[in-house]
Amino acid sequence: MNAREKLMSYGAYAKALELFDFVATAMESLSSHRRGDRLVAQQIASADLIASNIEEDCGRGTQREYCQFLIIARGSAQETAGRYLRLRHWLSVDLVTQRVALGDEVIAILTASIKSLRLQLASKK
Repeated sequence: MNAREKLMSYGAYAKALELFDFVATAMESLSSHRRGDRLVAQQIASADLIASNIEEDCGRGTQREYCQFLIIARGSAQETAGRYLRLRHWLSVDLVTQRVALGDEVIAILTASIKSLRLQLASKK
Protein backbone atom coordinates (compact mmCIF):
# COMPACT_ATOMS: atom_id res chain seq x y z
CA MET A 1 0.00 0.00 0.00
CA ASN A 2 1.51 3.34 -1.02
CA ALA A 3 1.43 6.48 1.15
CA ARG A 4 -1.66 7.99 -0.57
CA GLU A 5 -3.62 4.74 -0.19
CA LYS A 6 -2.54 4.51 3.45
CA LEU A 7 -3.76 8.06 4.04
CA MET A 8 -7.10 7.47 2.37
CA SER A 9 -7.70 4.33 4.41
CA TYR A 10 -7.18 6.20 7.69
CA GLY A 11 -10.63 7.15 8.99
CA ALA A 12 -9.51 10.41 10.60
CA TYR A 13 -8.05 11.60 7.31
CA ALA A 14 -11.15 10.77 5.28
CA LYS A 15 -13.34 12.55 7.84
CA ALA A 16 -10.91 15.50 7.97
CA LEU A 17 -11.26 15.91 4.20
CA GLU A 18 -15.04 15.72 4.53
CA LEU A 19 -15.00 18.32 7.30
CA PHE A 20 -12.79 20.62 5.22
CA ASP A 21 -15.22 20.39 2.30
CA PHE A 22 -18.09 21.30 4.61
CA VAL A 23 -16.11 24.20 6.09
CA ALA A 24 -15.23 25.55 2.65
CA THR A 25 -18.88 25.48 1.60
CA ALA A 26 -20.21 27.00 4.82
CA MET A 27 -17.55 29.72 4.92
CA GLU A 28 -18.33 30.68 1.32
CA SER A 29 -21.89 31.41 2.42
CA LEU A 30 -20.53 33.67 5.19
CA SER A 31 -18.28 35.72 2.90
CA SER A 32 -20.85 38.53 2.79
CA HIS A 33 -20.73 38.98 6.59
CA ARG A 34 -17.84 41.40 7.03
CA ARG A 35 -17.89 41.04 10.83
CA GLY A 36 -16.97 37.39 10.48
CA ASP A 37 -14.04 37.73 8.03
CA ARG A 38 -11.43 36.81 10.62
CA LEU A 39 -13.46 33.85 11.91
CA VAL A 40 -14.01 32.60 8.37
CA ALA A 41 -10.29 32.73 7.57
CA GLN A 42 -9.39 31.02 10.84
CA GLN A 43 -12.01 28.31 10.32
CA ILE A 44 -10.70 27.48 6.87
CA ALA A 45 -7.12 27.43 8.19
CA SER A 46 -7.86 25.21 11.19
CA ALA A 47 -9.88 22.74 9.08
CA ASP A 48 -7.03 22.63 6.56
CA LEU A 49 -4.50 21.97 9.32
CA ILE A 50 -6.29 18.81 10.42
CA ALA A 51 -5.71 17.08 7.09
CA SER A 52 -2.36 18.81 6.53
CA ASN A 53 -0.88 17.49 9.77
CA ILE A 54 -2.13 13.98 9.10
CA GLU A 55 -0.54 14.19 5.62
CA GLU A 56 2.70 15.52 7.03
CA ASP A 57 2.95 12.85 9.69
CA CYS A 58 2.45 10.16 7.06
CA GLY A 59 5.84 11.11 5.65
CA ARG A 60 7.63 10.98 8.99
CA GLY A 61 10.00 8.22 9.93
CA THR A 62 9.35 7.68 13.63
CA GLN A 63 6.34 6.82 15.71
CA ARG A 64 7.18 9.66 18.08
CA GLU A 65 6.97 12.22 15.24
CA TYR A 66 3.82 10.57 13.94
CA CYS A 67 2.21 10.85 17.36
CA GLN A 68 3.17 14.53 17.66
CA PHE A 69 1.59 15.41 14.31
CA LEU A 70 -1.58 13.54 15.28
CA ILE A 71 -1.70 15.60 18.50
CA ILE A 72 -1.40 18.80 16.45
CA ALA A 73 -4.13 17.58 14.06
CA ARG A 74 -6.36 16.82 17.05
CA GLY A 75 -5.84 20.34 18.38
CA SER A 76 -6.87 21.77 15.02
CA ALA A 77 -9.96 19.54 15.01
CA GLN A 78 -10.87 20.82 18.47
CA GLU A 79 -10.36 24.38 17.27
CA THR A 80 -12.54 23.81 14.20
CA ALA A 81 -15.36 22.25 16.22
CA GLY A 82 -15.17 25.01 18.83
CA ARG A 83 -15.24 27.76 16.25
CA TYR A 84 -18.35 26.21 14.70
CA LEU A 85 -20.02 26.82 18.06
CA ARG A 86 -19.00 30.49 17.87
CA LEU A 87 -20.22 30.74 14.28
CA ARG A 88 -23.72 29.72 15.38
CA HIS A 89 -24.70 33.39 15.06
CA TRP A 90 -24.46 33.06 11.28
CA LEU A 91 -25.13 29.36 10.67
CA SER A 92 -28.14 27.18 11.39
CA VAL A 93 -28.25 25.22 14.63
CA ASP A 94 -28.60 21.96 12.66
CA LEU A 95 -25.52 22.68 10.55
CA VAL A 96 -23.45 23.62 13.61
CA THR A 97 -24.59 20.48 15.43
CA GLN A 98 -23.70 18.24 12.46
CA ARG A 99 -20.28 19.82 11.94
CA VAL A 100 -19.36 19.69 15.62
CA ALA A 101 -20.36 16.01 15.64
CA LEU A 102 -18.11 15.35 12.62
CA GLY A 103 -15.28 17.22 14.34
CA ASP A 104 -15.85 15.08 17.44
CA GLU A 105 -15.58 11.93 15.29
CA VAL A 106 -12.22 13.11 13.94
CA ILE A 107 -11.07 13.93 17.48
CA ALA A 108 -12.12 10.48 18.73
CA ILE A 109 -10.25 8.65 15.97
CA LEU A 110 -7.14 10.77 16.49
CA THR A 111 -7.31 10.28 20.27
CA ALA A 112 -7.53 6.49 19.85
CA SER A 113 -4.57 6.56 17.43
CA ILE A 114 -2.52 8.71 19.81
CA LYS A 115 -3.25 6.39 22.75
CA SER A 116 -2.28 3.36 20.70
CA LEU A 117 0.96 4.95 19.53
CA ARG A 118 1.84 6.03 23.07
CA LEU A 119 1.30 2.47 24.30
CA GLN A 120 3.53 1.15 21.52
CA LEU A 121 6.22 3.71 22.36
CA ALA A 122 6.02 2.91 26.08
CA SER A 123 6.36 -0.83 25.44
CA LYS A 124 9.59 -0.21 23.48
CA LYS A 125 11.30 1.42 26.46
